[in-house]
Amino acid sequence: MVGYVLADLFSGIYHWAIDNYGCAKTPIFGTQIRLFQLHHETPWAIARQQMAKSLHVTARVLTFMVLPIVLLCSDPVLLGFVGVFVGFILFSLQIHAWAHCTKDKLPPLVVALQHCRIIVTSSKHAAHHRPPYNSNYCIVSGTWDLFLDKSKFFVALEKVFFFMLGVRPRSWTEPKSEFQK
Repeated sequence: MVGYVLADLFSGIYHWAIDNYGCAKTPIFGTQIRLFQLHHETPWAIARQQMAKSLHVTARVLTFMVLPIVLLCSDPVLLGFVGVFVGFILFSLQIHAWAHCTKDKLPPLVVALQHCRIIVTSSKHAAHHRPPYNSNYCIVSGTWDLFLDKSKFFVALEKVFFFMLGVRPRSWTEPKSEFQK
């Protein structure tokens, strides 16, 4: 359970970071930053993407992160946590894609998981796609969204980054103009 809950939190923090900072030329993350920015222009396009396309890049990164843990650790509790956490992080982009599909296009199991709020629903995630795109970042279950948004967690982080580094997040400006660059 802890792996699942923390995967939702991590997905939200990562989504917030790549939505607000960096560009297509950012080392390592540039391609993903650009794709997430374009996603705000055409949110439905993600639903047409093949599952393997959204999973393979994340799977490669996660493999190199998890392999040392699996090779060096024999604690079943830690391995269970890592397995659940990494599994939900791996599938977070696909869960996100399903949140952009109509129910009639989804497998019955996915509809059931959304109905039970185990994975993020279309209605829950839709708030993220309204300008200025500064809420509802969590794409596993969306469980953390209420806390993160009400506590102004991301607003506080944005202020820290601005005052320490002088960098403004995209959510402070008209997002559309940033996505066109």
